[in-house]
Amino acid sequence: MSQNYSEPGFHVAPWELRWCGLNLESLADMESIFALSNGNIGVRATLDEGEPVGTPGTYLNGFYEERELPYPEGGYGYPEDGQTVVNVTDGTIIRLFVQDSPMDMRYSRAVEHERVLDFRSGTLRRDTVWTSPTGRSVRIRSERLVSFTQRAVAAIRYEVEPLDADLDLVVQSDLLANEPVPTGGADPRLAAALDRPLAADFATAQDLSAVLVHHTKRSGLRVATGMDHHLELSSAADVTIGAEEDLARLTIAVDVAKGEVLRLTKYVAYGWSSRRSVPALRAQVDAALAQAKQTGWQNLLARQRDYLDKFWSHADIEIDGCPELQQAVRYALFQVLQAGARGESRPIPAKGLTGPGYDGHSFWDTEIFVLPMLTHTMPEAAADALRWRHATLDKAKHRARELSHDGAMFPWRTINGAECSAYWPAGTAGVHVNADIAYATAQYLAATADTEFETDCGVELLVETARLWASLGHRDASGKFRIDGVTGPDEYSALGDNNLFTNLMAQQNFRDAADACERRPDIAQRLEVGDEETARWRDSADRMTLPYNAELGVHEQAENFTRQGRWDFAATPKEDYPLLLRYPYFELYRKQVVKQADVTMAMYLRGDAFTAQEKERNFRYYEALTVRDSSLSACGQAILAAEVGHLQLALDYLAETAFIDLHNLHDNVSSGLHIAALAGSWLVCVAGFGGMRNHGDALSFAPQLPPALNRLAFRILWRGRCLAVEVSDQQATYRLHSGQSLTLTHHGQSFTLGDDAVTLPVPEPASPAAVESPPGREPLRHG
Repeated sequence: MSQNYSEPGFHVAPWELRWCGLNLESLADMESIFALSNGNIGVRATLDEGEPVGTPGTYLNGFYEERELPYPEGGYGYPEDGQTVVNVTDGTIIRLFVQDSPMDMRYSRAVEHERVLDFRSGTLRRDTVWTSPTGRSVRIRSERLVSFTQRAVAAIRYEVEPLDADLDLVVQSDLLANEPVPTGGADPRLAAALDRPLAADFATAQDLSAVLVHHTKRSGLRVATGMDHHLELSSAADVTIGAEEDLARLTIAVDVAKGEVLRLTKYVAYGWSSRRSVPALRAQVDAALAQAKQTGWQNLLARQRDYLDKFWSHADIEIDGCPELQQAVRYALFQVLQAGARGESRPIPAKGLTGPGYDGHSFWDTEIFVLPMLTHTMPEAAADALRWRHATLDKAKHRARELSHDGAMFPWRTINGAECSAYWPAGTAGVHVNADIAYATAQYLAATADTEFETDCGVELLVETARLWASLGHRDASGKFRIDGVTGPDEYSALGDNNLFTNLMAQQNFRDAADACERRPDIAQRLEVGDEETARWRDSADRMTLPYNAELGVHEQAENFTRQGRWDFAATPKEDYPLLLRYPYFELYRKQVVKQADVTMAMYLRGDAFTAQEKERNFRYYEALTVRDSSLSACGQAILAAEVGHLQLALDYLAETAFIDLHNLHDNVSSGLHIAALAGSWLVCVAGFGGMRNHGDALSFAPQLPPALNRLAFRILWRGRCLAVEVSDQQATYRLHSGQSLTLTHHGQSFTLGDDAVTLPVPEPASPAAVESPPGREPLRHG
């Protein structure tokens, strides 16, 4: 983790991210940061000309190749196949030749070069003035989008203008499959999976359009990619097109006068399936291209803007007092939207569709960090993500039976719903993912009252995850319910007994499942849930073991955790972080050192299970142990820091999670963005400084602002209403922008919000004693 926010070169602006100049060493970083996606298609921000390039990447949600998982020795129940996201056919490449000189930013001179990611238009713009080796200058402007309204379509407007003389220009627009990509790591199976992963099925080209169809060699998925064009020229051009197995190319040769503009609009469409034939997929992309051309570039832009205007109208967060933080938070919200907007029947990967990191897998990040934001800003996207989990329920139930348990055991990491993580104590035993899915389900139902989702998916998700806990846990001699040998969110502790986070989330899972069955007895009957089973769930919840050290007055992360030796932080050099890269897990597992918020996260999600005094003592104890070697830690620490009164610390952690990718704080943005951490920016603003909590059907707020911020305003969706909260000058104002009146709680005071705004005082913040971070792991002071 970087220890300072060095000037990254971004121009500070409220609604865009602008970078001027070109740094060849940071190409891969910029390709992630400026990536475009709609949740179905993801396109890394490679230069239009295709080179120079860091890591090329065009991804389709759910499209992967299988590979054998490596084991020195096998074991019963070990997953055998991994899944790796595939860089599919690249449709973004538009090569330019100026008087026979290839336009390449590495050669000759780029007089001007800037790129702008616009959060309101949903486009990436590029403006370059380039002088060729022969002294010819051109201005190149491009704008690209991945459509939110036509989910199979991406489009690019590419313009070339001669600046000092009439020029002979050649433009080549490509579809390119099997681009070479860096594999990283030493696993030959991964390298094999990514080495020319697509086998050709079909290629055709005519007029201004072309289609390529390929399939993966092991997973058997088939993908079709098509392109079509609209060309605007003031003079005649020689236009040819051709296609072969891995390449389709449109070539335009034309003389362009000084001051005139060659303008090319390129439409790209994708379709993939595990079942559909080559003709069917070709027909799908042909139809998508026809629709895109009929819509036209300007209408695609207008519809993209309309879509985002609607999103920002109920999702925007306004921050006064720190323009850089305002920009970073809006960037974060935009990227989370891109990750989840049109995924529909597919998962939300940890990196979204911005890079190959984590092999394109989805984890518990989605349910605990991403879905809270989507539930309150784009509930249909949250429902789609949970419907995808429900669609994989058969795989989860099969996995539970394979491991000798009832109910459903959802995978630690996956693309298609099957477990594809090689055995690893910190992952395989991370069964809290099942309760995390149940928690997100219950939170979604509470926030939306979506009876259709409850009927189709919700109750069953809650029931099958509750059945897992009933099977996984057991009663001890005293009658307490125990869940032994599991790993919580902190991956520096593994196979612990009664992990507090896991047990509290399982407890909530039991109660939510029982409540759902009582609410919907028709579905309970269909799932063969009787009164005896729900009674056992409630009794198990009431008897849940919650480890506590009475001598220290703190909850234990797991039984006996507080009795382990403490990690020697003072003797650990800064360059040894993250610890997992320098020390064996065997040592980490035996010490009190926390990779990421665990008990702290439990106190946020299950705040109803702790007193205010317990929260303060627990936070103090675990803050001194938490090294934040995970991108998922800072937002949870920020939320609790705000709740217990450490407002400056909470602001520091908000900055850390909001700037995680813009400042490359974990030195790995080249492989894709940290979508859950970016969603954590929303969590800190709304649940941290806004103090929003939802335990059951009650919605409450306890807002507080750090001195460095003058004002915070946000909106959320709640049961058909749009609710606005504004905090400034030691007061909070609540407004209903739409929907019927409702009862809320403000710092413990109940009130009814109707047509008129309600303004209430914000109490003076608490002044708790300072907390300590591990030496060398203090967050950077912000503001």
